[in-house]
Amino acid sequence: MKKQKMIASEAIVETLVAEGIDHVSGIVGSAFMDLLDLFPAAGIRFIPVRHEQSAAHMEDAYARIAGKAGVVIGQNGPGITNMVTSVAAANMGHTPMVVISPSAGTGSVGWDGFQECDQISVFKAVTKATIRIPHPSRAADCTRTAFRMAYALRGPVLLDIPRDYFYGEVNDYILEPHQYRVDDRGCGSPASLDRAAELLAQAKKPVIIAGRGVVDTDCQDIVAKIADMLTAPVACTYLHNDAFPVNHPLWVGPIGYMGSKASMHTVADADVVLAIGTRLSVFGTLPQYDIDYFPESAKIIQIDINPVNIARTHPVEVGIIGDARAASVEILKRLEATAGNRAPNKDRIAELNERKAAWDKEITDLAMVPGNPMNPRRVLFEIAKVLPKDAIVATDIGNVASTANSYFNFTEGRKHIAALTFGNTGFSYPAALGAKLARPDCPVINIVGDGAWGMSLHEVSTAVQEDIPVVACVFHNTAWCAEKKNQIDFYNNRFIGTDIDCPDFAEVAKSMGAFGKRIEKPEDVGPAILEAIASGRPAVLEFEVDGTQLAPPFRKDALNLPVRYLEKYKYLDHKNW
Repeated sequence: MKKQKMIASEAIVETLVAEGIDHVSGIVGSAFMDLLDLFPAAGIRFIPVRHEQSAAHMEDAYARIAGKAGVVIGQNGPGITNMVTSVAAANMGHTPMVVISPSAGTGSVGWDGFQECDQISVFKAVTKATIRIPHPSRAADCTRTAFRMAYALRGPVLLDIPRDYFYGEVNDYILEPHQYRVDDRGCGSPASLDRAAELLAQAKKPVIIAGRGVVDTDCQDIVAKIADMLTAPVACTYLHNDAFPVNHPLWVGPIGYMGSKASMHTVADADVVLAIGTRLSVFGTLPQYDIDYFPESAKIIQIDINPVNIARTHPVEVGIIGDARAASVEILKRLEATAGNRAPNKDRIAELNERKAAWDKEITDLAMVPGNPMNPRRVLFEIAKVLPKDAIVATDIGNVASTANSYFNFTEGRKHIAALTFGNTGFSYPAALGAKLARPDCPVINIVGDGAWGMSLHEVSTAVQEDIPVVACVFHNTAWCAEKKNQIDFYNNRFIGTDIDCPDFAEVAKSMGAFGKRIEKPEDVGPAILEAIASGRPAVLEFEVDGTQLAPPFRKDALNLPVRYLEKYKYLDHKNW
């Protein structure tokens, strides 16, 4: 192998090609014009969004679906800083991403020049690593390092390059990924795997909690074999409803906010919990529906690829640092050797079926309560009923979008894209676009409230221009309803900042060149979804829903009834209501 003479732009682009990158998202800028000029010849598509925040949300979802890092780029200064929120979301969601970050030219740094910003400092807290190319000759090496760290640390990495360095000369190799990074993270220590299998074999009421790691390693099949062997119900972690197939008899549904009561009651009964590919986040394991379901007395076996996450939030009996699939395979081998002939526990299966049937009836009954003009739950129910099995669903943050956690379940992985722990509004529509880029063969729908839609509807122009046929399901209830529910429960119906005046979103979509339709009757919901998918166009369906039919607050523990001491505010004190 010989080194090649290149300019830095060529070295960066060729490394992207070696990594299998076929597109980059962002907004055009003079800082990286030389790099951009090479994209068509390299076979890299540039996807111009309308706001840089959308670019990183798109690539976050793309990476989750495609299983490879997304790449974004923007103009130095405001273009890159516009991505802070979406990069932070990807960081908390453990999504590999490379942020190519052109910065001010070396000749003017420190003069407060036009669009100058210390981007390294800005992004340090919201990325897994920040890398600055110190000299043009290091362009290929630093780009390789960015990908190596994004995959190894499971998150976004900032690759900062002074804008004048794109033009510098490089004498370096263009390597294949296997020559500079290793994806195999191992299965954990033999002793910890032995102990895990021993605990599971002895358990009377084992429960499996399947998380993001199960999705990322496509190991639902191995999890199912462990579950069958132990008659262990399988719960999905919060907002990872695709971590276990709904059509498996031992599926019990998601835990977390607006999750399944069947799942939570089952987890509460466990004597041993096998948590696969999950950090068991604080928010994702909080009590819900007044059920304090995470079992304090159960022995916890936690598998996570990152040692920092082991026992971070809950004490464990066994911690296994390793790849979710590799560790699950090893546990299965050990169980087959010791508990392979165990008969299914028919009583436990019957109990699970009763719980699941009761929960299904509860959410169906709630959906059938009339609304003015429509109950938002009824709309979610009708959408879920007609969705093709291969559909991908991207959900936002907010009252209606979170209620979707009760209604959408999946038969395979990489089908549920949610805002996750960072919880920023406006995530889901650009995420849906990224998911469609990753799987153009699958229908992709977006569940979003009118508040979050106001933060992302501009990307309909991107969808139309780039021919990305995603169906946005906009729930029009004229309010930030998650916060409105807080003002109802804690502030005596004093609504400040929560009401929204909205245009006719369906008509706005039509004016942007998309398919648009307004729906006001429950019986029209399913046909509208199928019509929008069949159109093969970017589509916006505006569902008129009742703004008074609201889910419980996200965090009852985060608010208190107001206490006022100053005379001018005493009438606001909860004691005076």
